Amino acid sequence: MSWEGWIIFALFWVVFVATPGPNAVNCIQNGMAHGFKRSMWGVVGILTQASLFLLLSAAGVTALLANAPEAFFWGKLIGAGFLVFLGVRGLLNANKPVSPRHVSARSIYGRAFLIATINVKSVAGYFAAFTQFVQPDIPVWSQMWVIMPTALVITTLSYTGFTAIGAGLGRAAIGAVLNVWVRRVMAICFIVYGVLLGSSPVPQRA
Repeated sequence: MSWEGWIIFALFWVVFVATPGPNAVNCIQNGMAHGFKRSMWGVVGILTQASLFLLLSAAGVTALLANAPEAFFWGKLIGAGFLVFLGVRGLLNANKPVSPRHVSARSIYGRAFLIATINVKSVAGYFAAFTQFVQPDIPVWSQMWVIMPTALVITTLSYTGFTAIGAGLGRAAIGAVLNVWVRRVMAICFIVYGVLLGSSPVPQRA
């Protein structure tokens, strides 16, 4: 990958991970509920998913999924249903007093990994990144030494930032009316993302 190609890829990845979506909402919620340090397990979950998807993209698996409308259809329905469920549950719990409670690191990690994985549209994002930026005349695995560190560092910085925002909101708003409204907005975001995911068009076979 050339220097110019790397810059373009890095800018693409910044937009890809910094645009607010289910992962960002989950990071903000984690920061509000569990504090910054503990919520970093959620970022680790996202990084695990990103590493897995990057490797699968390099192996050509996401290209196969992009041409499998049935897999996209059922995957997006399951993902949409889960996001809507999280949103409805968040709305129902928004008015409940926030009290410190122990949530295992495994639970925070697993939830973040699941939310990152079920967003079927992210498959298209990884596929687009590889079709646009990987040079076909160079073995893909040799290019991964540049692609993976770049993508993972940017991903880490982005979702660490969202987690820090949530932790800041939590410190400022716990027990205040603002906290209820922030939690409602986060819940509604999950519902909106679920509806958008469920109504997104299914790719057609070439």
